[in-house]
Amino acid sequence: MNSLIDEWKYVKGSKFLKGIFIGPLVAALFFGLMFSHNQINKSPVVVIDEDHSAYSRELITKLNASQYMQVTNVFASRMAPEDLLANEQAVAVIMLPSQLEMRRLQGLSSNIGILMDNTMPSGLTGIRTAVQEIITTENMTLSMTRLAQSGMDADTSRGLISPLSLQQRMLFNPTTSYVGFMVLGFVNIVVLMITTTAAGSIAPRLRQEGRLFAHGSSPAQLWARSIPYAVLSAISLLLCYGLLKQVGNMRFEAEPYLFVIPLFIYTFALSLMGMLIGYSAQDSSKVSLRTSFVLCPSFLATGIQLTPLAFPLFFQITAWPLPMNWLNRLLRGMALRNGGLTTYGLEIGALLIIIGVVSLFIGLLVYREARQANLSREKHVESDVLSAVI
Repeated sequence: MNSLIDEWKYVKGSKFLKGIFIGPLVAALFFGLMFSHNQINKSPVVVIDEDHSAYSRELITKLNASQYMQVTNVFASRMAPEDLLANEQAVAVIMLPSQLEMRRLQGLSSNIGILMDNTMPSGLTGIRTAVQEIITTENMTLSMTRLAQSGMDADTSRGLISPLSLQQRMLFNPTTSYVGFMVLGFVNIVVLMITTTAAGSIAPRLRQEGRLFAHGSSPAQLWARSIPYAVLSAISLLLCYGLLKQVGNMRFEAEPYLFVIPLFIYTFALSLMGMLIGYSAQDSSKVSLRTSFVLCPSFLATGIQLTPLAFPLFFQITAWPLPMNWLNRLLRGMALRNGGLTTYGLEIGALLIIIGVVSLFIGLLVYREARQANLSREKHVESDVLSAVI
């Protein structure tokens, strides 16, 4: 209890108290506004029209009417796509071949080409879908017109051309909002960086002050010192999620009083992991370098920008010891899918296992250092006694 009170007093006067609230809230506000546009609309494209017919102009109008693209230029002759895409004024080139209208009237097929700049794949969102929908609609219209001319009714024509129809629904994040995964990831990374650095500095700071074992050599006194960092980090994250819900329209379906339970377990595991990483550091300035061993893998492999399913199985397994891996799964489960607390016992159990394993290693480190300190003290006592005798 004395260790906990002592650490609370230190935290009240340290930079951590300001940093854990100001840093994540600024990140949430900045990235929430930055990615407030949930999807990329009206990506610029150029069209090369070699047909110069009424039908080609009709197709260009339909392409421009799509919500996913905007036709910025129409060229009458073929040009190298490298020149058209060089200055990033367009992300795709659509080529309409010559004799397009003539071959349409004759019932012959034509090839329409689309060349896309894939150096920035996010700029192509929806373009392929939009072009495919327009081409499919045109094919059905032409086919049904010809079948109707042969005396077949509309329902029979539709059944022959398209016997199956697909209906799809996007669940939980229907607008593909970046706030629900990317912005959340940035905020979580900021909290991870601040919390692990602050908690990792506890042992080096106490060692420099000569107070590492001031309240006994039990690992429990260090374990208790991580509680203030866990509590403040959990409150900060909950405030950030609330801000993102108000500013960035983030979907958050879980009840806050329920979600705070796994959130505190996560921040407690994070604080203990930071303490373990920084325990043997010579001074507090060396701790921030060590936290990169948790920061970088957490950013890359826990599902912030890319789903973990895209990684080989080995890298998916190596993410299991990282607390953020389980926080992201809890966010996607409880906050986005509105799952119950009991549904995600696996994730909560994994965080509890991390707490147990990290506490064990901290205990072993404390026991070893305390034993070495006792041996050193006994040697000094023996030398003092021998000096007094002599």
